[in-house]
Amino acid sequence: MQSRKNLMRAHIVALVLDAEEIAKARRSMTHAEVVIARQAVEEGRGLVVVVNKMDLLKGPRNSALYKRVKEAVPQEIQMVIPQITGIPVLFISAIDGRGRAAVMSQVIDAYEKWCLRLSTARLNRWLRKVASRHSWKDQGSQTKIKYFTQVKARPPTFVAFVSGNTKLSDTYVRFLTKSLKEDFDMGGIPIRIMQRSVPRMASGSSSKTGQSTGKTVERTPSDKRSSVV
Repeated sequence: MQSRKNLMRAHIVALVLDAEEIAKARRSMTHAEVVIARQAVEEGRGLVVVVNKMDLLKGPRNSALYKRVKEAVPQEIQMVIPQITGIPVLFISAIDGRGRAAVMSQVIDAYEKWCLRLSTARLNRWLRKVASRHSWKDQGSQTKIKYFTQVKARPPTFVAFVSGNTKLSDTYVRFLTKSLKEDFDMGGIPIRIMQRSVPRMASGSSSKTGQSTGKTVERTPSDKRSSVV
């Protein structure tokens, strides 16, 4: 409960893992650490993973173990939180100071991405480009986005306005999310995309007036009677 309260007050969550425990347990994260990481992402916080005590895995006898830990942690992070790609993972030793400066630098970088704002004009130019470079199997049935805009930051939240009651497919939303992260360097940050419907304009509804039916009304000067022409 206390960890959740701390998480709600945070902008960026630095999740610290123990390299020695990872080597012993042969897994990167405990259940409690997985819960914290998932909660951070669900609450829209930026996440930085820090693996401490790497100094305990130094030396020729531990070289294979050192390499395995460095390879396994990013893979397991991606498996535990598949919806977020590019979560930064830093390997440090607090006791000898190695890598400590990089932690704060990475946290600041994540915070700047988390606060990023993009103009509507820039986003719609981007949307035209990404739509043109992606070929859908059934282009005719793919929902068209009328325009795309960012409604808030922290985390970056976007709205896609689509025609009528149609909805974007999950595949298309994943494609847009992936493209946003790649093109605007937002890897490791939760991105939210919402959808809004733009009502279709009623076309050619008839009216009781002569003007709406395409007919004109001519009034003669001699009397007040009207004739339809």
